[in-house]
Amino acid sequence: MSDCLRTTTELDGKLLRLTLNRPKANIVDAGMIAALTHAFDKAAHDSALAAVLLDAEGPHFSFGASVEEHLPEQCEGMLASLHKLIRMMLAFPLPVLVAVRGQCLGGGLEVAMAGHMIFAAPDAQLGQPEMKLGVFAPAASVLMPERMGQPLAQDLLLSGRSMVAGEALEAGLIDHLTDTPEDAARAYVEKHLAVKSTSSLRLAVRAAREPFLARVLPRIDEVERLYLEELMQTRDAVEGLEAFLAKRPAKWENR
Repeated sequence: MSDCLRTTTELDGKLLRLTLNRPKANIVDAGMIAALTHAFDKAAHDSALAAVLLDAEGPHFSFGASVEEHLPEQCEGMLASLHKLIRMMLAFPLPVLVAVRGQCLGGGLEVAMAGHMIFAAPDAQLGQPEMKLGVFAPAASVLMPERMGQPLAQDLLLSGRSMVAGEALEAGLIDHLTDTPEDAARAYVEKHLAVKSTSSLRLAVRAAREPFLARVLPRIDEVERLYLEELMQTRDAVEGLEAFLAKRPAKWENR
């Protein structure tokens, strides 16, 4: 078990529970990405497993990815590892349920959207604030329109604002609104998934997901290239990140 990720099994080995364990921020940094990637890779080969539940310790799911790792010296490696994790979750052979409380932002929301279903508490706030830092959210630019439709997704992606849980439910960004998202997700697995043949469940997931994956996986590659080859070559993208880390207002030069 990694220090940043707690791994437990429940429901007689049918449910794998992965808990982000660096409260209160639960930053999705290189260590967290590596731990999640290892856990999902191992779980994919567990024939007894029926589902994965991803949740978080503390009052917030995640404040997002590490801003330091977005700087030019590290961003290529960071994006490669984060997008590898997101691709793995998107193509995971069994349902991935995500339980969200408090802030679920940036890279944290990208990871949540890579799951199959999102259960959120009433205090949840979900958003992609990257544009406030002069950058955009690559994976979210692909996944958010799939969940919400283009107009609402553009609203969040361009404004950087967050949605409260009720608005997110109405928009389709989350699937279930409940006071106890972890318990609700576990109950869903117990009632609907743990009683199924896991081999049949894997094929059902594949049948349901393949057209979706055919759309989104190539697009993630495209936006990653746009981010690295064009966005990170601009002066303002670096300025926004550096200003955030220095806790000062950014000075845009529009170039």
